[in-house]
Order: sequence, then structure tokens, then C-alpha cells
Amino acid sequence: MSLPVITKPTPPRDNEFAVRLAGEVHNLNRCYQCSMCSDGCPLAYVMDYYPNQIIHLVRLGLRDTVLGCSTIWLCASCETCATRCPNDIDITRLMDLLRSESGEKGMNKAGRKYLDFHKAFVNQIKLKGRVDEALLMADFELRSFDFLSPAKFKELAAMAIGMMRRGKVSVPSLKRHSFSDMRGIFRRVFIRNEKEQG
Repeated sequence: MSLPVITKPTPPRDNEFAVRLAGEVHNLNRCYQCSMCSDGCPLAYVMDYYPNQIIHLVRLGLRDTVLGCSTIWLCASCETCATRCPNDIDITRLMDLLRSESGEKGMNKAGRKYLDFHKAFVNQIKLKGRVDEALLMADFELRSFDFLSPAKFKELAAMAIGMMRRGKVSVPSLKRHSFSDMRGIFRRVFIRNEKEQG
């Protein structure tokens, strides 16, 4: 007796997506799936697709699969993958482009959560010149609206009290560190981005 063969339907492919990214990412088509990038990635253990799998999915043109995964948001841009790559593929640039495109196309809920955290983190640096953990978490929760459920509010309050008791987090300070320097850095980055886009 033979067992029935069960196959999943192939997701729609977007060849224009694959060709465009191959043109924007240095040496993307030279990847031969050696997995050196994934073996060195410090966050590979929490990713749904490893960095080498992301490259493969991009080259296959599986745009929706790539833009809907959490890997592109978990990438810390530490450049370990690019450093280890024997073909000098700029994987960090690929992840940046995928995050940008995911944001433009409308990302999934997981992607929105990661983006909210990134925005809260950058906002802390911009306002204070450093990260204040208590304000960072407050900003993040206000962006995500998860704190509105009673269970989540209770969980956050218990965590905050426990961290304060252990000295892991302190009461937020109003002090600003190198505020004028930070403002200058953000101004220069904003001007450079405008020039690149315009």
C-alpha cells in the first residue's frame, strides 16, 4: 500500500523582487549556502529562518515569506555574518532593505512589535543621550498598547517592582547626557537620509 504524497502549494514568486535585491546587495547571487553566516550569528537560535535561508528565499523571489518572517527584525546588524561570508555578501544591507520594505508594505504583528521597540530605543537616545530602562519600557508599552489589558498591566507592575527591589532598574532620571551632541548627530543623519532619498 502506498502512502499519499502531501505537498504544500508553492507560494507565489516575485522575480522582480529577487532581481532588484540582487542589484542592491553586493554579491548576493554568489551565495552557495555554506551556512557560515548562520553558524556565526548570535541570534540564529531565535530566528524562524537562518540568514543563509533568507538569502535563498530572496533569490527564489518568495517576497511574502521573507517580509512576513521575524528574522529580519531580530537581526542585530552586528555584521558577524558579513565578516564570516567567504563571498563577501553584504547580508547586513540585505536585512536593512528587507526591514525597510516590510515597513512600507505593511508588516505583520510581530514585525510591528520589533519596530515599536526600535523606535522607543532611538527616541530614548534622541531625548536623553542614553537609554533609561524604565522609560524605554514605558515608551514601548505605550506604543504597543499591550499594557491596556489588566493581566498585562499586573505582569508589568510585578516585574517593575521586582527589578527595582533587586537594583536592576532605578527611578527614571530627568538628566540629559550630551543633549546638544545627540541633537547634532540626529540632524546630520536626517539631512543625509533626505539627500539619499531626494
